[in-house]
Parts: sequence; C-alpha cells; structure tokens
Amino acid sequence: MIDTHAHLGDDAAEVLDRARAAGVTRVIDVATTIDGARRTLARAEREQNVFTCLGVHPHEAGDPGNLHELRELLAHPKAVAVGETGLDYFRDYAPREAQQRLFEAELLLARDTGKPVVIHTRSADDDTRARLVAHDGPVVLHCFSSPSLLEDALDRGWYVSFAGNVTYKNAYDLRDCARRVPADRLLAETDSPYLAPQAVRGKRNEPAYVAHTYAFLSELRGEDVHGQIEENADRVFGLT
Repeated sequence: MIDTHAHLGDDAAEVLDRARAAGVTRVIDVATTIDGARRTLARAEREQNVFTCLGVHPHEAGDPGNLHELRELLAHPKAVAVGETGLDYFRDYAPREAQQRLFEAELLLARDTGKPVVIHTRSADDDTRARLVAHDGPVVLHCFSSPSLLEDALDRGWYVSFAGNVTYKNAYDLRDCARRVPADRLLAETDSPYLAPQAVRGKRNEPAYVAHTYAFLSELRGEDVHGQIEENADRVFGLT
C-alpha cells in the first residue's frame, strides 16, 4: 500500500516502522512551507520509499517565502508533486487575494516543472474550479471533501484522493462520491496526523492507518482497490 498524503514529523522513523509493519511500503510526505520543504526532503533522503510533495499551503499565503527556492527544491528526484496548494476560505488564515496569487503561482510552477498539483480546497470550490479548469496538467484533489467538484473531476480526469473521513458514519456524500470515481482515478491517503479513520478515531493519525481506508473503499466499491490505487499513484506521481 501507499499513503499518498501524510505530514510526517520528528518521530518519522518510528511512524514509518509501524507503517511498514502494517503493509504500507511507500509514503508521500507533504510540506506546507518552504522551510518545511527542506525538512521534508531531508527526511526523504534518509528514508527508503518516502517521496515528497512540496508547496506552500494557502494558510501561509500572507508570507509565502521565496518561491524561486521552492522551484529549486522541486528539482530533487524525490520531489514528485507541487502542493499542497489551493484555497481555504473556511479558516481565512491568509487574505483571499493573497491565497489566489499564491495558488496561481504554484499552478504555474506545476506546469513549468511537469509535476502534478495536489489541491487543498475548503469553502472555496467556485474559485478553485475556475483556476483548475484553466490548468493544463495532472490534478489530485487531496482529502476529497467537495462533492460539488466531482463532476469536474470526472469530466477532466482529475485524481480523487480519499482520507479517513470517508469512513465516518455520517459521510454519506463522500461515500457516494467514492463509489462514482473511476477506478483509474482513485487514490487513498491519511492526511496524517489528522482525520484518523473511524476504526481508530480519536488517535493521532499515521500512515499505518491508511490500511483502514483501503479496506473501507474496497468494501464500499465491491472490489479490491489495493493494486489499482498503487498503479494510479505510480502513474500520476511518476513512481517508477
């Protein structure tokens, strides 16, 4: 199994040991700041089968740092995607205009580097949609929680990644979406340390627990998704 979106920390070695024991052999570690991107790359260099997604989160748009440095970091062979990037109007931790400028800059960076872009969107689906439909390149809708974007995803071949919240008892809309995503566009993640699946809800999430989401999606869809998700991740992130 692969966890396509996790935020590892100082205890990454122990967390990854537990993941491997649970059958999770690969992890994409996601940075949210440029300082974090440096740390994330350093971890990936130390750890086997850990890859990175490097970007500046919309919460940091007020002071995003030097995006030229981010471009340089993305040249690393273990950097497989740009992100997470997007818009978050729910928290509004950064001015919306600043978020929009940063989002545009990171979409351009994804196009220039030829890497997929990993999208965070919350309470901003219309503005997110407007930018993504104009984007030419692979798109991953991370921790999918925006049913209003599903039709666009289906029409445009975007990848849709489900986290532990799809397993929650009241997540009826997400489960409907998870049934409808084509098999060759389905991904799974933890978004750890957040959103632990229902079976371990209340605990700090970690990559080992993505096994619960794989099992849930397999039962929901009536098909074993393990091999297909691995194949999809290999394709979109270039993990060959």
